Amino acid sequence: MADVELTTFEADVLDTIGSLQPGEVVTYGEVAAEVGKPGAARAVGSTLRRYGSEVPWWRVVAANGRLVPGSELRQTERLIAEGVSVRNGRVVMSQLVDEKG
Repeated sequence: MADVELTTFEADVLDTIGSLQPGEVVTYGEVAAEVGKPGAARAVGSTLRRYGSEVPWWRVVAANGRLVPGSELRQTERLIAEGVSVRNGRVVMSQLVDEKG
């Protein structure tokens, strides 16, 4: 990515996602809020579409736990390997809330 000039927002998103630990799952909205742009969940998704291979993209899900369309199998495998429960194409969000809470 050295040849790519990122916006401040993109760099902040990638830094935030890059700091996630194995088994830690966040939503696109949580990442947007963390980087100071609440409501920019779609922009987080766009950043991941462009540069996701640089960070642990599989640790980011929709607010309802839905996985990335078209990458569900790969994302499921990676999340399960990290101890995250996935059922019917979604992360079991209640488990995450209990563990964070």
